[in-house]
Amino acid sequence: MASGTDEELRSLTDRLHNEAGGSAEFLRLTVTGDHEELAVVLTAAGQPLWARELAAFRLGCAGDGRAFEALVLLLNHRDPERCVSAAYALARLDDPRTARAAAALATNGLRTAYALHPVRLLTELRAPESVPALIRTLERLIAPGDPHPRVALACVEGLGRLRDPRARPVLAAALRRPLLAAAATDALSRLG
Repeated sequence: MASGTDEELRSLTDRLHNEAGGSAEFLRLTVTGDHEELAVVLTAAGQPLWARELAAFRLGCAGDGRAFEALVLLLNHRDPERCVSAAYALARLDDPRTARAAAALATNGLRTAYALHPVRLLTELRAPESVPALIRTLERLIAPGDPHPRVALACVEGLGRLRDPRARPVLAAALRRPLLAAAATDALSRLG
């Protein structure tokens, strides 16, 4: 594993250690190099969430597609730390389904409170689905009084990084939101 992945794994295991109670199973899943053993954790009944998360993260970072469904579920979790780990592993999984799944999560109006990490993942992926999904999500969030300014800001920043001229109208509309104006100005300047 690359050093960045080593750091992410260390952060994940530090977080999950208490949840797992420092069990022998936790220690085994942390160090095993056996992908079959990790994959069984994803499908076996009665596995605790920490075990599924650890197995999915390790498989995803190793490019094993069996982690995909578990990671997508974790990307949409109410716990932001689980979302961060899932997004990291999904970005490294290099599965063509990832962008579609992240776009579906980001644009789901019923799950906007949990859309921050799917939005950031779409920006990182730079997939064909990224810009349309970010535009669609931001269009919904620029209404005055919308309760999800962090998600809206992530959309604006992402569209700036992606530099796609299709974003110009929604970024211009975002200028009217005081919390988004500076980021929207910067994003528009990147469009050329």
